[in-house]
Amino acid sequence: MELIRGLYNLQPHHRPCAATIGSFDGVHGGHQAVIRTLQQAAAEQGLPATLVTFEPLPREYFRPNEAPPRLTRLREKLRALSDCGVERVLCLRFAAQLAGLPAADFIRQVLVDGLAIKYLLVGDDFRFGKDRAGNFQLLQQAGRQYGFTVAAMGTVDIGGERVSSTRVRTLLANGELAQAAQLLGRPYTLSGRVAHGDKRGRTIGFPTANIKLFRRCAPLTGVYAVEICWDDTGMH
Repeated sequence: MELIRGLYNLQPHHRPCAATIGSFDGVHGGHQAVIRTLQQAAAEQGLPATLVTFEPLPREYFRPNEAPPRLTRLREKLRALSDCGVERVLCLRFAAQLAGLPAADFIRQVLVDGLAIKYLLVGDDFRFGKDRAGNFQLLQQAGRQYGFTVAAMGTVDIGGERVSSTRVRTLLANGELAQAAQLLGRPYTLSGRVAHGDKRGRTIGFPTANIKLFRRCAPLTGVYAVEICWDDTGMH
């Protein structure tokens, strides 16, 4: 999978393209449905498919002390996207310049001048631009002006439940790991370095490991029984 960091790293072969935009935190079943739809549309039109995301996430920029915990760090998200068959990701740094960009300028600078977009797939409630002023209707107007197609992706239900990152976080916080895995399409995982603790595991008959999550608030806390895979050789 190709990772493009910033518009300035776009090359001629990246244009034109079909694209979707979002945070994609968790890369859950709803995100996976978006990716499949984008890939199909891109193939039908003979275009490369590009997924546009942000780092940090917009909520983290605007409300750093109130933003919900991430389901996936950037590296974990990119790995999950690659597992879904995503071939190209454009990661935009979400800072003051992008946060203050009016919606019309976002369309022109990112979608038109940057990606030369021909097909755009977004959620029907997608908002963008300064003060979240841009919406699906504005994208449709821009599509007619600049010559690209805009398609809406509705919500996705799994097992009769609407899939969202917020719902997955709630399930994890409540310890409902099986239900969270159903919405994610895979067991929930997190990664971090093992930190030395008080070595109490040696006194209770089984090993323990403290996972240090560097500058990250996890969506779940507690002590869990786990299986460990070492170098992909098997479970131990």
